[in-house]
Amino acid sequence: MDALQIGIDVSKDRLAVATTVPSLGRFSVLRDPDGLADLVVRLAPLGAERIVLEATGGLETVVVAALAAAGLPVVVVNPAQVRAFAQALGQRAKTDPIDAAVIARFAAATRPPVRPLADAQTEALADLVTRRRQIVVMIAAENQRLQRASSRMAKSIRRLLKALEKELGDLDRDIDASIRRSPNWLAKVDLLTSVPGVGPQIARTLVAELPELGSLDRRQIAALVGLAPWTRQSGRWRGKSFIGGGRAGVRSALFMGALVAARHNPALKAFRDRLIAAGKSRLVAIIAVARKLITILNAIVRDQQPWRDQIA
Repeated sequence: MDALQIGIDVSKDRLAVATTVPSLGRFSVLRDPDGLADLVVRLAPLGAERIVLEATGGLETVVVAALAAAGLPVVVVNPAQVRAFAQALGQRAKTDPIDAAVIARFAAATRPPVRPLADAQTEALADLVTRRRQIVVMIAAENQRLQRASSRMAKSIRRLLKALEKELGDLDRDIDASIRRSPNWLAKVDLLTSVPGVGPQIARTLVAELPELGSLDRRQIAALVGLAPWTRQSGRWRGKSFIGGGRAGVRSALFMGALVAARHNPALKAFRDRLIAAGKSRLVAIIAVARKLITILNAIVRDQQPWRDQIA
């Protein structure tokens, strides 16, 4: 008998639950403390192999925390994958119970791996890093507006920029303090920044948002970040490969690191130059450098050995 899979569709107010065993039926609970407690009580005795939820912009966080705290095997998956799976099934109707059933079937078909969740300290650091990234985006947007603003609007923009830059400085201090309170994080940042092209901000992003670094193989870590190429081929036709999915914040940080490494890291610069000499576009070459960079960083954290030129 196949192992039990459970799908949960998360909305703002309710959680719809379905399983791969029709006799167990479907049910829903409120997305509040009482509903979460009821959810744990009802799911714990079932012995599910995995309980799958979609990433829903943060609405799933409290649900995941409640299930994980009860020792249940919870997995968060990319909603785009579930939508594609539903389309492949020809499932056009869309209600919360139907969506929960589709998620359960997706879990049974794909068996997404259950990974340990980040601890509270790591989640808090990830929140700080995410907020820092948001502030940087806001500063860039205001600087763009400043270039075409009237003198009256420019005064308002400069005031806001001053406040945003102060907030950015405060966040940097909070992130530094968090890192320094954890010898493990501090040691990991030192290892990561030993690689030419990886600065403190990139290292902090990896520590906060990629806790699996060093525990997966090179293919798994590239896929988790969204740097594994997707091949498109049908018969003799072969389309261009592309990347996507994964953790966008981590991928953006790695692209920045790859751009710097392609100029200042001799081994990765030579790697990029070889690709361009072979006819690859600069964009494809930088993506390849980013993928090689995450492979190197994964090995460095796994082996607890700093950068050496021969590691590339």
